[in-house]
Amino acid sequence: MGRKLAFGWLAAAAAALSLTVAASAARAQETPPLPHQQWSFDGVFGTYDIAALQRGFQVYKQICSACHPVKHLFFRDLAALDYTPDQIKALAASYKCTAGPNDQGQMYERPCLPSDPIPGPFPNDEAAKAANGGALPPDLSMVVKAREGGPDYVFAILNGFVPAPAGFHVVQGKYYNEYFPGHNISMPPPLSDGAVTFADGTKATVPQMAHDVVTFLSWAAEPNLDTRHRIGARVFLFLIVGVGIFYAAKRKIWAAVH
Repeated sequence: MGRKLAFGWLAAAAAALSLTVAASAARAQETPPLPHQQWSFDGVFGTYDIAALQRGFQVYKQICSACHPVKHLFFRDLAALDYTPDQIKALAASYKCTAGPNDQGQMYERPCLPSDPIPGPFPNDEAAKAANGGALPPDLSMVVKAREGGPDYVFAILNGFVPAPAGFHVVQGKYYNEYFPGHNISMPPPLSDGAVTFADGTKATVPQMAHDVVTFLSWAAEPNLDTRHRIGARVFLFLIVGVGIFYAAKRKIWAAVH
């Protein structure tokens, strides 16, 4: 009888432990809500912060461009970031672009021009996969629009590299990210404090760099946002004035009618 009772207690304890481990594993699999950030471009009257755009482009150029292309951006587009024509020309010339064919029918490389698209780090997707363990680094020029949560999601991913909780299995060759679905992400932590030196003296912390590069990527995905917001504000003002004029006309026309 005593032996059966002891066995029962052991079985109950094992079941409780199993449930605790299962609950812990389930919590580890959950993705927490995205932390909402304050973005200068949020809202009807939002605009891009030029200083943040320039810092964000620097983060992209010095860190993110090692793996990720921005296929929809041309060097000339950087004029919207307040870069001068000479700066854009010099920046473009620091890259190599494929041109041709020449008189011998061969393709060749030349310094890029402002009219060229910004080259990616790999010549094709297969080369990109081969260099990244089979994972294809996504094009960043539209990533903010392509991900649910938009800029908050990309910001969270860049700041979500933390130690894996106890009991969570990190797949070999991957990294734990608390905001990535499933938490196993192929991208290693791309940012570290002081990884870049900003020309304006802004301290290059991970949150600061993440905020700036997400601002840049938001502009890359929607470069006409400022223009659209200005047009929208003018249309809204026109409608308000129009309503006032029509109301005044209605009062005048119907003033003598009782």
